[in-house]
Amino acid sequence: MNTADQYLKAIYLAQRMEEGPASTGTLADILDVSPASVNEMIGKLEGRGLVEHEKYKGASLTDDGLQRAHEALQTYCIIERFLVNVLEVEEFRAEAHALESVIDDTVANRLDTIIDRPEECPDCFDPEHDCCIHLEACGPVN
Repeated sequence: MNTADQYLKAIYLAQRMEEGPASTGTLADILDVSPASVNEMIGKLEGRGLVEHEKYKGASLTDDGLQRAHEALQTYCIIERFLVNVLEVEEFRAEAHALESVIDDTVANRLDTIIDRPEECPDCFDPEHDCCIHLEACGPVN
């Protein structure tokens, strides 16, 4: 997953949390980058037709951006579930965040064959708790 995909994933999650366009501040917090970096990347993503940005309102994903964000989040969820369910890594969030930028689609697809991923993935991802609602390590299972 490349940097653009990480931004798309963050926009997707921020839109779910804010129930509307993703603000620059929220994205900066999620990605742990400066608001200026967020603005720069949003401009690039908008140029690629993946994001629509309205000044003072925030960023929204286009249909193509939504598809890519969905795939990026699903890859993240695959990594997360592999770390928790197979490797039993306690600090799975930090590890998943570190690995998401270096795991490609081929590796993610192979990891997916050995985990028990819910059909609704990635919609089962809880942005408030930063993990899948089905993981015991995330908190109460809904």
